[in-house]
Amino acid sequence: MSQQKKLPIGIQTFSEIRNDNHYYVDKTALALDLINRGKHYFMSRPRRFGKSLFLDTLKEIFEGNEPLFQGLSIHEQWDWSVKYPVLRFSFGSGDYSTLDHLKEDLNKQLTHLEKHFEITPQFSYPSGRLSDLLVQLQQQTGNRCIVLIDEYDKPILDTLQKKDIARKNRDFLRNFYGTIKDHDAHIKFTFLTGVSKFSKVSLFSGLNNLKDITLDPRYSTLCGYTDDDIDTVFEAELTGLDRSKIRSWYNGYNWLGDGVYNPFDILQLFDNREFGNYWFETGTPTFLVDILFERHIPSLALNSMNSSSSMLSSFDVDDMTTEALLFQTGYLTIKKQRQVGGQMYYTLGYPNQEVYQSLNELLLSTFTQNKSAQSDQSILLYDLLEANDFDGLKGLFHSFFASIPHHWYTSNDIQTFEGFYASVFYSYFAALGLDVTVEDCTNHGRLDMTLKFNDQVYLFEFKVVELAPKGKALQQIKDKRYADKYRGLNQPIHLIGVEFSKEDRNVVGFEVEQL
Repeated sequence: MSQQKKLPIGIQTFSEIRNDNHYYVDKTALALDLINRGKHYFMSRPRRFGKSLFLDTLKEIFEGNEPLFQGLSIHEQWDWSVKYPVLRFSFGSGDYSTLDHLKEDLNKQLTHLEKHFEITPQFSYPSGRLSDLLVQLQQQTGNRCIVLIDEYDKPILDTLQKKDIARKNRDFLRNFYGTIKDHDAHIKFTFLTGVSKFSKVSLFSGLNNLKDITLDPRYSTLCGYTDDDIDTVFEAELTGLDRSKIRSWYNGYNWLGDGVYNPFDILQLFDNREFGNYWFETGTPTFLVDILFERHIPSLALNSMNSSSSMLSSFDVDDMTTEALLFQTGYLTIKKQRQVGGQMYYTLGYPNQEVYQSLNELLLSTFTQNKSAQSDQSILLYDLLEANDFDGLKGLFHSFFASIPHHWYTSNDIQTFEGFYASVFYSYFAALGLDVTVEDCTNHGRLDMTLKFNDQVYLFEFKVVELAPKGKALQQIKDKRYADKYRGLNQPIHLIGVEFSKEDRNVVGFEVEQL
């Protein structure tokens, strides 16, 4: 077994990882491939996926710091005698609530670079200063420059709820990034990273020669850990941990290649030795939840959303599709792909247990606005399920819906109304991490929801009625013979018809039949 090393928690500096005996997953073969194949690159990945560390790795390669790469894939394949000037920018930690803050931060970064390279600025505005750096550095060193930009989109994402500021920040950055294209002759290599992929028209109209590798299968593992990385690099950390549970909790992110784990989760797990929603707790944007509510997106739909490749690539201040937003921020990932005519379509879903469970818990807390009560209800739900206390379940669900303020939902559309209440129902199970399938396909149709729990199967059908229960939900389960799909399991099967009153906005019918 390999020897234990230090866990590089929160460390984004390549030299510190290599010099201080930290674990390192070798990405240098991919870095070399990128350098040899092209010149200007862009890649988006969710937060805390190792984007900053990869940029720092590129910086050390181009600066020729050979000792850091002893034993790594690139070491024998790179000319370490050549030193390139590297201009690295990062917008990861600034306050961009006003355009002035963005300008001040960028000017500060330019000042540091000018002092480092001992260049006297000839211009006062950022694009002019960048232009001057590129020209003078090539003249001084005889080598073209490297431009690395980390969190290129954060000044826009941070202000999405203040769209006027977001637009100003976007337009300012567009002019700055356009300098890169204008000085192509002075640049050897460019790499931009961020969370989102803004459309070329909105942000990169001046930099339309960027190659987007976000969904390039060759670079799907550029950020993140693979199964092989977990089993080899981190072999010494696996003792005492359930390997299959590690996979179900943290693996599953897919950019059309091998699936990867979120590095932040894995390092926290190995440090704390217990499973938790580490990545999710580092900050879910409130505007994301607000958008789901504003657009009446039921949680039932989140694990099976269809999107075209153009939708996932189209993102701007005034045009944020729900699918692109959830995919780019890491709350959904690609589960399936299909070519239809000249367009590629993707089915999106939760990447893993952490996101599935945590996002539904967050949605519930937004509904009920009483986290203490929500915790009590979730514990009680689990206990009632274990006991198959269906009268207790009916009473508990009634209290769920009674706790939701009526102003949260005002739609009169009966199908949207049904989806809303069915989603609350579903999210309580999902927040416990239970095995729930929605729109469960059978030979006879689609069942609304299936729960597998405690070696038993629970089949749910939801209906909206005007006031009094009509028994249609349970009857549909029987008429459509939804249970046939599960008879071969030789487990108890419970048919549960739930009816919601459109007027009372609560459960009025809860019929149960066991097979």
